[in-house]
Amino acid sequence: MSELNLKKGIYVLPSMFTSGNMACGVISVLFSINGDFTAAAWMLILSIAFDMLDGRVARMTKTTSEFGVQLDSLSDLVSFGVAPSILMYQLVLNTMGKVGIAIAVLFVLCSGLRLARFNVQAKDGIVHTTFIGLPTPASAGLLISFVLSYELLSAQGQVLSFKTIPLLMKSMPAFFTAMPIVMIILSFLMVSNIPYTSFKKFKLSKPKVFQVLVFLIFLIFLIVVFPQNVIFILFLLYALSGIVFSLGKYWKIFTRLNSRNNQEEKK
Repeated sequence: MSELNLKKGIYVLPSMFTSGNMACGVISVLFSINGDFTAAAWMLILSIAFDMLDGRVARMTKTTSEFGVQLDSLSDLVSFGVAPSILMYQLVLNTMGKVGIAIAVLFVLCSGLRLARFNVQAKDGIVHTTFIGLPTPASAGLLISFVLSYELLSAQGQVLSFKTIPLLMKSMPAFFTAMPIVMIILSFLMVSNIPYTSFKKFKLSKPKVFQVLVFLIFLIFLIVVFPQNVIFILFLLYALSGIVFSLGKYWKIFTRLNSRNNQEEKK
């Protein structure tokens, strides 16, 4: 029995949030073209907020629909595929000639493929506990949060008047240099079969509520004090989490097979 029934029709409330997501993506593109990279990045953070809300509003009001799924993917392609690609091209890739163009196009193409696969999976009507491949908002979020942190540096490499994490800010020039490679890795992670945690069905058991509440309060405190840096760290950790868990899974399989072979040899 499916847990999520996709209905036909257009529902105004969730569609407004989804449209807000797309609108912010378009505005971000315009900011990027004009060279206002900080404003472009913040618009995409707002897109992520809209993207988080539209699905939850649809499920809470029981107005999930096929139209909403399609509109959501189109909005995500604009906001988390095209917009961050243009942002990174204008900031990082435009000095690399055809290679820079190829990386920007690759990121958009992989975003589109990731979203098309998500649409096919959504047709089964089940809210999955994991995503297959890195979600496009998370992939874009890593690039966006990098821009927000990098833009805190002056032309001389000095940190402007914001509260930042010194060790991370010292690494920003290195991240800048590595961003073309990071974009390629993110592109392939989006179309990979690596599972990533989905928080859509996340439920707390009573014994863990207090610990999670304390952790969330501490996390919010860090975001308030070091907003750009902490957001970057969170997206980076999420992108790495799928790789780490997959490697751990394969390592367990390898050790089991190795142990079994050793036992058979002893016999």
